[in-house]
Amino acid sequence: MRGSILIVDDELSVLRYTKTLLEVEGYQVETAGSGDEALQRMQSGLAPNLIILDLLMPGMDGLETLETCKRIRPEQKVLMMSCEAETSKVVQAIKLGAADYLTKPFQPLQLQGAIRRVLESGVATNTQATKYSVKDTEVVENLDDELFFLAASPVMKQIRAQVALIAKVDVPVLLLGESGVGKEILARLIHKMSIRAHRPMLKVNCAALPAELLESELFGYETGAFTGASKSKPGKFELAHKGTILLDEIGELSAALQAKLLHVLQDGQFCRLGGRANVTADARILAATNVDVQKAIAEHKLREDLYYRLNAFTMTIPPLRERRQEIPILLTCFMNNLAEKFGKNPLPMSDRLVQACMRHHWPGNLRELGNFVKRYLVLGQEDLMIEELERKSLGYEEAAPPLSARGGLKALVRSLKDDAEAKEIQRALDNANWNRRRAATQLNISYKALLYKIKQHGLKPTRAHGFSAGS
Repeated sequence: MRGSILIVDDELSVLRYTKTLLEVEGYQVETAGSGDEALQRMQSGLAPNLIILDLLMPGMDGLETLETCKRIRPEQKVLMMSCEAETSKVVQAIKLGAADYLTKPFQPLQLQGAIRRVLESGVATNTQATKYSVKDTEVVENLDDELFFLAASPVMKQIRAQVALIAKVDVPVLLLGESGVGKEILARLIHKMSIRAHRPMLKVNCAALPAELLESELFGYETGAFTGASKSKPGKFELAHKGTILLDEIGELSAALQAKLLHVLQDGQFCRLGGRANVTADARILAATNVDVQKAIAEHKLREDLYYRLNAFTMTIPPLRERRQEIPILLTCFMNNLAEKFGKNPLPMSDRLVQACMRHHWPGNLRELGNFVKRYLVLGQEDLMIEELERKSLGYEEAAPPLSARGGLKALVRSLKDDAEAKEIQRALDNANWNRRRAATQLNISYKALLYKIKQHGLKPTRAHGFSAGS
């Protein structure tokens, strides 16, 4: 037998049809005609590998059954099915813990695929410190621009399962997490798995531009809107029509732009800068931020009504230090990708190097790890890289004052992020002899974004460096 399944549906014909399909595939199948019956059997000891639960049933409906089922057995895997794909109910089912959602009527292959995804989503990986093999992971998805999404830890597998569901539902998604944790990667995965995948996905960094430039970047402008506007230009919302737009660092938007964005979310319409006519653009909005959202709302830096518009579904990506079992696999993925990009042979990674990476705190998360592998690939000196990690880790432990003196955990995380970012930018600037354009290229950010970061962190040339010509 391939596993046990409980089917819950008030339609007898559906129960019989689905039961027959699954028994032919080798599953042990039980049926229940109502949510009450299913819960009673669970309380009596029935523990199936999977419950296939209908949404619309008389009496206790599927959502109520799902909620109670998760209270009885939080780890229970549930596949929802319904003849209607109402967005709000799909989102609610996901929030209550449904692992997937299937619309009736379905084909046998659709049912088998959904069951396979749900049952395999929680399979633990057996990656060991001496293997570091990508094939041992659950999911590695290649995305555009040499990016990849990895799900090897339980929390990332759960996020991957949520993406498979929420990508199909055309609602805004708010992505939370520290800097460098992979919010853009998750956004690209959502777009790739959505019905808009054949249309463009555009990214706008809301922290990289002043408010005036950002408004024209988002919404475009008409001829004569400002000095130098010799012809009209569409904004990112128009260019992303029928596609997806990622608003990175949404917490940095000015109050005026937040109000205009709220109008877009409500009506799907906006005016170009200097324009009078409304422009309609159908773009799915994904928003990302590393700020404490509730604190930003309390301090009136983020509009509460905008937050609730964006918060149709929220996904929080944990920092790398909370999923350390993925580090060996990430090292392999980064090494293979970067070696191919630079035309080099991948370098070996000893147990000593990998263990040093496993011990490191990684305040810069995936971005810091990727840069570490890039430096190792260029320098080719393992001992030097291990010494770098040990020096950083030691500095972190010695310099860290008591948590209470740093404003609590959230303030600590924010401080670590800022410190790591400032140090990385300072290093890149010093290496480029403070040629800011060259440093921006090395950091893979725009020149304007680098200027903003220099001002934000108060960075200055060290004594050994000065501004180079043409910087």
